[in-house]
Amino acid sequence: MDGRDLVRSVKAVGSRGAARGLRTVRAAWRRERADAAGLPRRGAERARVPGPVLGVEPGPGGGVVRFTRSELRVAVAVSGAVFWGWDGAAPEPSYALAGRSPEPDPRAVLEPDKDGGWRVVAERVTVVVSRHGAVEVRTPGGVILRRDLPPRWWEPVGGGAARWMQRSEVAADARFFGLGGRTAGPRLRDGSYRLWNSDPGRFLGPGDAPSSVTMPVQLVVADAGTHLVFHDTTWDGRVTLREGEEGAGSGHDRGGTSELRMDGGPLRCWVMAGTPARVLGAWASLTGAAALPPSWALGHHHAGWGVVGEREVRRIVAGHQERGLALDAVHLDGDHFEGHRGFTVDRERFPKLPQLAEDLRRDGIRLVSVVEAAVKAEPGDPVFDGGAAKDAFVRDAAGRLVRGVARPGEAVFPDFTCARTRAWWGGLYEERLQQGFAGFWHDMNEPTTFAAFGEPTLPRSARHWLEGRGGDHREAHNVYALGMARAGWEGVREHVPRERPFLFSRSGWAGMQRYGGTWSGGTATGWPGLRASLSLVLGMGLCGVPYAGVDVGGEGEASPELFLRWLQLGAHLPLFRTRASPGAGRGEPWQFGEEVLEHARGALAERRRLLPYFVTLAHLARRTGAPYVRPLWWDAPEDRALRDCEDAFLLGDCLLVAPVLDHGADRRAVRLPRGRWYDTATEEAYEGPAHVLVDAPLSRIPVLARAGGVVPVRGADGGTEWEAWAPARGRSGSGLFVPDVGDGWEEPAIQRFVTRWEGREVVVRRADGAGGGSGLSCPVRVRGLGAGSGAGQT
Repeated sequence: MDGRDLVRSVKAVGSRGAARGLRTVRAAWRRERADAAGLPRRGAERARVPGPVLGVEPGPGGGVVRFTRSELRVAVAVSGAVFWGWDGAAPEPSYALAGRSPEPDPRAVLEPDKDGGWRVVAERVTVVVSRHGAVEVRTPGGVILRRDLPPRWWEPVGGGAARWMQRSEVAADARFFGLGGRTAGPRLRDGSYRLWNSDPGRFLGPGDAPSSVTMPVQLVVADAGTHLVFHDTTWDGRVTLREGEEGAGSGHDRGGTSELRMDGGPLRCWVMAGTPARVLGAWASLTGAAALPPSWALGHHHAGWGVVGEREVRRIVAGHQERGLALDAVHLDGDHFEGHRGFTVDRERFPKLPQLAEDLRRDGIRLVSVVEAAVKAEPGDPVFDGGAAKDAFVRDAAGRLVRGVARPGEAVFPDFTCARTRAWWGGLYEERLQQGFAGFWHDMNEPTTFAAFGEPTLPRSARHWLEGRGGDHREAHNVYALGMARAGWEGVREHVPRERPFLFSRSGWAGMQRYGGTWSGGTATGWPGLRASLSLVLGMGLCGVPYAGVDVGGEGEASPELFLRWLQLGAHLPLFRTRASPGAGRGEPWQFGEEVLEHARGALAERRRLLPYFVTLAHLARRTGAPYVRPLWWDAPEDRALRDCEDAFLLGDCLLVAPVLDHGADRRAVRLPRGRWYDTATEEAYEGPAHVLVDAPLSRIPVLARAGGVVPVRGADGGTEWEAWAPARGRSGSGLFVPDVGDGWEEPAIQRFVTRWEGREVVVRRADGAGGGSGLSCPVRVRGLGAGSGAGQT
């Protein structure tokens, strides 16, 4: 047991209670003993580099380049994505990929390059391999986007997994994004970032290194172009980033660098290049389309900490209804379980849970249940007995069940890398559905416990099935929550085949969007925590997880102003959830005074008004990979000022949201992309690119609409209307709309609308001409015409 683990355990004794703390100390000792017995000792190591090139073997989409001490497999897929793997590593097996590896592009061929190197020329990129193993990714025009230096391995002399290191160089002006959900972002500054899903053991604030969702995914944006690189290995590792610096005058540029060090696993990666939209589209085609949430899941959720029973749930719902506050879902934490046992309802506090769920559904409100990975290790518990009969739980190297400490006490953990275990676990959701739950929230699934403080609950030597390949927790840890999400999603789909499952998870890995979304977990209450929550959502979107959100107010007692500003931000994020915080017990808007209540009512009403727009963005995210929430540079990555802007975001194509992130602010500066933008509250017009000062009274945050945009909104009668913003004279605009056809699997066609000036009128028409005439089937309101302009509307 190392000192760090012991200190955390001792802290647990003092801060979590003596009984649980002592159990945690014992669990930590057990982990250490298991690892000492079950992991090979690393001793002397032998360093290795590829060496000089020997020859090549052309193949579909590329080929194999052989070096004296390694070989490099290179292939370009028909989608334009480039794969390469050292030591013969192939794209499969992979937890990130959606199905089989994409087909190679038959037009891409391996051919000689200068100085004894080789290259593969494709439509979107050229890959150049030097004679010593450096790999360059270039634009079709020959500009270098990324240069990977020859890798280095350290192999244990006595056998075992080899550590490896890959250094990469990018342009001096490049900016790094991604690596999962990071509070120190979304632009990743110089520093070291661990790739190991961890509960930080405290509430997250800006710069906190631990993250529940880590991914070896970098999105790099530079003047020359945008590219995404994904190193497909699930082992523990660390990325060290250093931004470049452009030389002044005739001085030389210093390029940016990335150094990736991994404790094991294959050295293989995928690279996609192009515009941000094209890159995220290629990433989605590789790792899978995002799950489409049911329309109710795009509304307002509320989660209560320590909800003591049915009466408390009804009180929360009645409080919202009596005050005219929109509410679409109520989340129940682990306190609704008997003794925190998963899938076992506390019958005393919730004697008629199905009736409660039915009553709420009649009012348009769904129940969502928390689900945790830990299973109480107690014979007689139905979940434990069922899992034991299926041999579903993780075991150590000696074949014994691995036990840890979780909310129900001593617990065991399912092995979600086994298909048989996933099928068993997915079957458990039938009980939740019969109780009336409509969705599921996966928590504590790194996996971790309240007392683990960032350390894994399972020893690194714990054995996993890994789809039949076999391995240990060093390889399985980062994909543990991904497997749990897959089990839950597939189980719900099987039990309710006509409805789309709703599931989101605190932890996950590349490809988790296939099974739902994520939220920030515990974010520190405070203005820095508010800013960090925006970084998390933006970063997850750039890693291909579009449905993400935060707990409004954070994990603590927020001031009225902070709560309201957080609520206003949350109302414009995909997953919008308020939550009563532990100990503070404050999470409902009416607990913060009449002024906050009035303004909160306005924010919730605006979220409901924008619901057709969010439904449209959800469909577009599934079909194109574009996140709902996008950085300001999304359409103009060459704009360096926008690349450095982190306090505002684009909501789809049409809206720009500028949340208030500082105490006492009633105005704020907003950096605008190119074009005309309208303040949606005042209809005042601004011309971009520019840095403008806009009003931000306590009642609202600045939201600006792009000139020419068409935003589908909910009208006063509950039907859909189109809100069109007048384009600048001589210009046109457009907007997209996907109708809400219910919570089934139908995916309706995307409708495109265009706006333009015709004489003295702004005309809005459906681009494909369907429906005859203008093709409009809903009322249209044109805004931004301006007083005295003499403009009309049709």
